[in-house]
Amino acid sequence: MDWIFNLSALAIISLAIGVVVLIVALVSMLFGASFKIVFLRGLWFMLFPWLAWIYGTVVERNRFRTEKVEIASESVPAAFDGYRIVHISDMHLMSFAGREGALQRAVDKINALEPDMIAFTGDLVTMGPEELDGLQDILATLRAKDGVYSILGNHDYSEYRRHESQQAKREALETLKRREGEMGWRLLINENEAIVRGENKLSVIGVENISGNRSFRTYGDLQKALKGADGEYKVLLSHDPTHWRAEVVGKSDIDLTLSGHTHAMQISLLGWSPASLMYDEYRGLYSEGKQHLYVNVGLGQTAVNARFGAAPEITLITLKHK
Repeated sequence: MDWIFNLSALAIISLAIGVVVLIVALVSMLFGASFKIVFLRGLWFMLFPWLAWIYGTVVERNRFRTEKVEIASESVPAAFDGYRIVHISDMHLMSFAGREGALQRAVDKINALEPDMIAFTGDLVTMGPEELDGLQDILATLRAKDGVYSILGNHDYSEYRRHESQQAKREALETLKRREGEMGWRLLINENEAIVRGENKLSVIGVENISGNRSFRTYGDLQKALKGADGEYKVLLSHDPTHWRAEVVGKSDIDLTLSGHTHAMQISLLGWSPASLMYDEYRGLYSEGKQHLYVNVGLGQTAVNARFGAAPEITLITLKHK
């Protein structure tokens, strides 16, 4: 089904380019140019979407890059100086169907970073928990000293498929939760856990999906998740980065928020992404005062099974005591 959508979209884009070329050729005639020459040369532009898609499908979506970020703050306890968090997001395992080797390479790269903690910020699947079939054992090999923490993204609720009943939809979500537990992941549902180093403590806080965009449902409860979170340094896992401005920055004592969701729309040209038209924060590190947000562009894909200028990302965040 994804392939049909991709090919149809490419055909429509190419047709649109063809119409533009036709108009340019007609206008060129008014300035004495040859319609035939301008039109035939312009038709080469119709190949660009296809070549970009082939590159994005065959090359870039399989090129897992590691971004290294250092966050220095006086809020980081001395015992957590040098603490290594690997942040990953948006696997959309449907996009790894038949690409088990690619997922294994991503897992191997993550493990090679020897993280203290792995934080996964939602959208493990696109449509339903059956996407874990054949991939669950690979993900179960992710390793970190303090474990793998995860949250739910908007796709994890199986919102985008038809269910026979609301009960069937709830069962799909419960199945996903159970299977994450079987992988050894700690799924945080509006709750927090403490990581202790000597007399110092880091709080890992996880919320269900909270969005400032009405197109995506909100299930999370930040205040509930914060109850009992008394670490000197607080790390929030929240899938949608719009939550940061809506409820976190300037309104809480959360030091670092980790998000995903945007994928940077899987395309970036000369540093510009159409995601910037929808999100104030859509990729990379953002800071206001002592509070930070990092938006990871994800490992998988939705809709278009390609990436161009926005390769799948593994982020290594090192905390430094300032």
